[in-house]
Amino acid sequence: MAKGIYVASAEPRVDKIIVVLGMMELLWNHAQRVGFFKPIIHDAVVPDPTLHLIKSRYAMKFPYESLYGCTLDAARDLIAADQGDELLKIIIEKYKAIEAKCDIVLCSGSDYRSSVSPVEFDFNVDVANNLGCLMMPVVKGHARSMVKISEAVSGVVDALEKKKCDIFAVVVNRVQPSLVVDAPVRLSNILPHGIPVFALLENEALWKPTVCEIAEGLNATFLSGQESCLKRDVADYKVAAMRLANFLDHINEGTMVIVPGDRDDITIGSILADASSTYPRIGGIILTGGFRPSPQVQKLIDGFTKDAVPILLVDADTFSTTVKISSVSGTLDPDNTRKIETALGIFESGVGSKELMDRLNVTRSSRVTPLMFEYDLIQRAKAQRQHVVMPEGEEPRILQACELLLLRDVVAITLLGNTKKIKRKIVELGLKLDKASIIDPATSELRKDYADTYFELRKDKGITKEAAYDIMADPSYFGTMMVHKGAATGMVSGSINTTAHTIRPALEFIKTKPGTSIVSSVFLMCMSDRVLVFGDCAVNPNPDEKQLADIAISSAETAAAFGIDPMVAMLSYSTGESGKGKDVDKVREATRIAKELRADLKIEGPLQFDTAIDSSVAKIKLPGDEVAGHAVAGHATVFIFPDLNTGNTTYKAVQRSANAVAIGPVLQGLNKPVNDLSRGCTVADILNTVMITAIQAQAAK
Repeated sequence: MAKGIYVASAEPRVDKIIVVLGMMELLWNHAQRVGFFKPIIHDAVVPDPTLHLIKSRYAMKFPYESLYGCTLDAARDLIAADQGDELLKIIIEKYKAIEAKCDIVLCSGSDYRSSVSPVEFDFNVDVANNLGCLMMPVVKGHARSMVKISEAVSGVVDALEKKKCDIFAVVVNRVQPSLVVDAPVRLSNILPHGIPVFALLENEALWKPTVCEIAEGLNATFLSGQESCLKRDVADYKVAAMRLANFLDHINEGTMVIVPGDRDDITIGSILADASSTYPRIGGIILTGGFRPSPQVQKLIDGFTKDAVPILLVDADTFSTTVKISSVSGTLDPDNTRKIETALGIFESGVGSKELMDRLNVTRSSRVTPLMFEYDLIQRAKAQRQHVVMPEGEEPRILQACELLLLRDVVAITLLGNTKKIKRKIVELGLKLDKASIIDPATSELRKDYADTYFELRKDKGITKEAAYDIMADPSYFGTMMVHKGAATGMVSGSINTTAHTIRPALEFIKTKPGTSIVSSVFLMCMSDRVLVFGDCAVNPNPDEKQLADIAISSAETAAAFGIDPMVAMLSYSTGESGKGKDVDKVREATRIAKELRADLKIEGPLQFDTAIDSSVAKIKLPGDEVAGHAVAGHATVFIFPDLNTGNTTYKAVQRSANAVAIGPVLQGLNKPVNDLSRGCTVADILNTVMITAIQAQAAK
């Protein structure tokens, strides 16, 4: 098996970063030790954008200097001195140092910003051959017909075969939608047998610059603009050279307005247009000529909120600024989650991941990092796409998470709430949620049907038809009814609502699974190299023996649903038969009940935490036990705490002290999945919870 893959642009302006990122994501989640290397970088002082992205996203521990061969200036000097072989020796030596520490290395070829040799692609082919890497050329599909794409691919493959370069796969990037489906089939007919070819869909928005990137490109000064608005994408540029009334007709969503700084009328008009619901939200304003706004206008600018339109100041004149801004292009920055998820979604939709991994014959590692676990969640959720309803549709964090989920095509989404407020909030946040459904429970035509169903289910509890109709205006009840009736397969709420408000409707009419006496929860604890399951840490204060047994069984089933081999430890302050007392007796009896109900599961208790987690301790305290002293895993994977006080305290202690990622609480025991968020949840927490809900829905089916 070759230890390296070399991704190279076959021509200028290919934007191969999307392939580099997608391949790194794929390898990082299948191989144990993955390295990254660039033979040439532009500058040793300014961080290389690709290296910065990969090193940041994947927390690579290699020193930055070890991840590249040499700088562009050094390469030019060696080539000019007719020392091309010396250049290759430098690159090979540094690459081999990385290769020796890794199972596989992904290389990213030079970027066509400035050639290091008369023919840059030939240079990259020579480097790939000398490093012993498989070549993965990227061909431009942007603005090309199928005939032109075929000619380009055929030419690249012919050139590689003449150089006796081993081809891993061919990728055509930025292919127009009308061609992207048929392109791989048509191209495979002109390629040597066995070489896979993939087409990636064009997405021009991916390459649009953000306000911050434009500011850096122009060396501009910020007059206003907080972090939230600096990440706005700039769709186009308009020079304001006419009266305000006429100019307003020409602005679009994401327009960057370029205007002389002494045109206060345009400045004020653009600010008001951005804030108005009747005009598109602009990208920003650039004031040219070094003219600052008048004191009165500056006072107006200073009074706007942090979400106000960003305003930049440059010394150059309007014409020079317009020329320069046209050369600024967008990059994939590790902090721009939206673009990262969009790029990965495009790569995963166009590339056959299994086919590539089969070609490499890379065995998946037993290591499970938080990033790998998140990747696995995404792949599991996408495998059988589910429909998740979000009752808190007006909450910004929910909307931001939903955009990322839709960009990655993970689930279908329905947002609940006031339709006008939701759409306005989407515009204010600069999000794209066209694929999300929006329902206002108060005005929905489904409300009466849902109320009738609720009345039939709860009339024995004293609910009237009028009360049922009123209750169905509540998004939590409406969303839960959607799940109950199959209009959605799962629900996620709790970012602004209480746990009780989220769970109560589910307990009323979704109810628990047959044979399960209690709804409980687990946290998926992502440690540095493994994922553990902790339960119950959020719902039941003091479960009895039967309930504790149910929690153990439900937690084992949850672990298995997420690919974790369930080895269940029933925790207490005592191990085995040594301890006496009511608390340890409860755990002992719960263990007996759980084993009786599910003899197929590996369950042991009572166990102390150190016995369950450390096989060396288990060999002393409980030798031969297949849970605590498991010969393969070396530790339990599912930890059941005797009460909420112990569970909640322990999960938070482990989360903080071990720098673990705690995903949850994940509710279990219900007939259909409903999950609760904490009110302090982050966008990442929401993403994980929605994906978990989707996977639970798959299991429920």
